Amino acid sequence: MDHLDRLEAQSVYILREAFNRIDKLAMLWSIGKDSNVMVWLARKAFFGHVPFPVLHVDTSYKIPEMIEFRDRMAAEWGLNLIVGQNRAALDAGMNHTRGRVTCCSALKTDGLKALLDTHGFTGVIAGIRRDEEGTRAKERVFSPRGQDNAWNVKDQPPEFWDQFKTEFPAGTSVRIHPLLHWTEVDIWRYIQREEIPVVSLYFANEHGQRYRSLGCAPCTLPITSRAATVAEIVTELEGSRTSERAGRAQDKESEDAFERLRAEGYM
Repeated sequence: MDHLDRLEAQSVYILREAFNRIDKLAMLWSIGKDSNVMVWLARKAFFGHVPFPVLHVDTSYKIPEMIEFRDRMAAEWGLNLIVGQNRAALDAGMNHTRGRVTCCSALKTDGLKALLDTHGFTGVIAGIRRDEEGTRAKERVFSPRGQDNAWNVKDQPPEFWDQFKTEFPAGTSVRIHPLLHWTEVDIWRYIQREEIPVVSLYFANEHGQRYRSLGCAPCTLPITSRAATVAEIVTELEGSRTSERAGRAQDKESEDAFERLRAEGYM
């Protein structure tokens, strides 16, 4: 087995373990490269079928190409797609001008919590990676959440040699992270090998710009790049020292912005 085969096998094991151990399971789908790989792995793990709902928290500020891609691929892959919004916050005028962390908390964190509560999901699979951001490096593969889906980084189970704790007290919400051990370059090499569809925004346009990380339109900036194919993206990343989330405005609003969001239950 090569490196990608080992990554794939471990992620498939985690997905099957989650499906076997958790009563009511769902998967977050942000429409980004990582969550597309995650859906692809789930289809491999369960022989072409994703046996749990796929959740998208729609802030109403996503780039239009992302929504078009979501609807098209959900139909093509036969996904049970559930879309949720924090309608009350949107109706009250919530947007990034009120503070990007405040907006993320209301539209993403609170929107996700409401979606989980409405449908009674006790476990949710998310496509985060340790190399993406410092706070995510503190995560576990099976990560228990406290009351109101809050994350206590100081109260996480040890995980040695892929021995995961999958039994938790009644009422515990669990986040499952099957891509935690992948890197950004791993993701793109796997996309290249498997020919996984991704949003066209990841590829350089005629102005020499592309998105490296996708989020809401007001808070996500493209980077300067000539990488117009997956192979060119891999080559570019192999020589890059720029942070993957350098174009995400909410990360820059305060030093601990992302950690505060995650502690409250953010993706």
